[in-house]
Amino acid sequence: MRCIGILGGMGPAATIDFMTKLMALTPSSRDQDHLPVVLVSLPQIPDRSAAILGFGEDPLPMLEQGVKLLNRADVGLIVIPCATSHHWYQELSAISHAPIMHIANAALDRVPRTGRTLILATRGTLASGFFQRTLTDHEIDFEIPDPNSDQSAIDECIRSIKAGRYESAGRALDPVLKQAVAHGVTSVIMGCTEIPLAAAHVTTKGLTLIDCSLELARHTVDHALQRGWNRL
Repeated sequence: MRCIGILGGMGPAATIDFMTKLMALTPSSRDQDHLPVVLVSLPQIPDRSAAILGFGEDPLPMLEQGVKLLNRADVGLIVIPCATSHHWYQELSAISHAPIMHIANAALDRVPRTGRTLILATRGTLASGFFQRTLTDHEIDFEIPDPNSDQSAIDECIRSIKAGRYESAGRALDPVLKQAVAHGVTSVIMGCTEIPLAAAHVTTKGLTLIDCSLELARHTVDHALQRGWNRL
């Protein structure tokens, strides 16, 4: 039997949220209808954003260790519910026996082709640029936050989720979304898997929110069901 491989722990709350979405999206009426999953949770992986920005320890060796563990479990697909880790997508794909689903590609189907899209993510993800390249390739108009104002609020939002302060995270996120609406933004890519946990505590009227964690889970379930991984 093939199964889904999840490389998680970055952070733990985002991984649990992804697992919850995976379960909720799977059509089921009993335990046996659900999809088999192997989860490798490695919260000790060094900070991905800091490494991309040039002042942190390289996380790639531990990311590779996680992929190798999933390889040994003979998974049929690997998903990583941490957007910033996709900076090393090519390196990880090169050592993986199973395909790795890219989070930006998973989110793309939900991004409106009209209007203006704001990308909210870690500074490392934005510096890596893979969301920007994906949208540019599909001629989607986008913007990123001002690094000295809105991005600082997003940094605080993400830190708060990692520390378990969900309402504080919402308070940091809320003015960023309000300002986005005021500036004519019509959709927001929540390009860090912690941000959806904060979005539950804010008002999002006037915006289409694209939850990358949800879209990654949706594509994962579709991939597995099409191959019958929930059947013996």
